[in-house]
Amino acid sequence: MDLLIEVIGWAGAAALLLAYGLLSGGRITSGTVYQVLNLGGSVALAVNAFYHRALPSAVLNVIWLIIGLAALRGLAARRARDRAAQAADAPRA
Repeated sequence: MDLLIEVIGWAGAAALLLAYGLLSGGRITSGTVYQVLNLGGSVALAVNAFYHRALPSAVLNVIWLIIGLAALRGLAARRARDRAAQAADAPRA
């Protein structure tokens, strides 16, 4: 179990660093890919932190997770509004 938790923690760290590196390097925007990488990384690091009873880190990652979920919800709402606007603007037969 210890090894699995460590692998989860390192995978989370890698996901967060990958998201930050890709965004900083201009390879991605702060859209869905960035948010999903952040979300996955924060979940994995929170699991690792709770297991090791590192409560400050665990709380930080839970808050990071909530921010990521809110951002994904906002992106989904924006896409829905854009689709509705395009449908309203489409010519009717």
